[in-house]
Amino acid sequence: MPPAPETDTLAAQAAAGDPASLDLLLRRIEPDVVRRCGRFLPYREDAEEAAQDVLLQVARKIHTFEGRSKFNTWLYTVIANCSRQKYRELKRRAGEERITDEESLRPDPRTTSVIAGSRLDLLEALERLERENPHLVAPLVYRDIGELEYSEIVERLEIPLGTVKSRLHHARKQVQEWLAEGV
Repeated sequence: MPPAPETDTLAAQAAAGDPASLDLLLRRIEPDVVRRCGRFLPYREDAEEAAQDVLLQVARKIHTFEGRSKFNTWLYTVIANCSRQKYRELKRRAGEERITDEESLRPDPRTTSVIAGSRLDLLEALERLERENPHLVAPLVYRDIGELEYSEIVERLEIPLGTVKSRLHHARKQVQEWLAEGV
């Protein structure tokens, strides 16, 4: 990803309505967006689809970027949401498809997990965490998947550092229990 000041400047110009800045911004962030979507989705094709959704959302919603936090922090929220939405879509689609007897013998990596702790298990655990303790999801996603700094998480969530660390601790503990159980 290009250096943050340059990206932040492009994002601010794009948010102000400059189409050339938006076009340049989208081209510059695309490789990193695909890579970050790949942290959520195990198949490159799925990650690329989610990345296209992210770029579309950025283009549509850039005017909402106010510059209160770094652009990368704002972008990561879009990446996390689009990636998780793509996973839900794939899971729903897999549940709706008819399968033959031969196909039923092969596990579908989009709906089942072969090894505990895989990204699919983690996505299932995140879905469960969102249902049971939604306030714990964002700190976990930002820190452990997005690898954001604590300061960026505090900025984005607008909560104290101690609260971020506490929520992260509780989220990790809960997710680890579920992963040990096999979600």
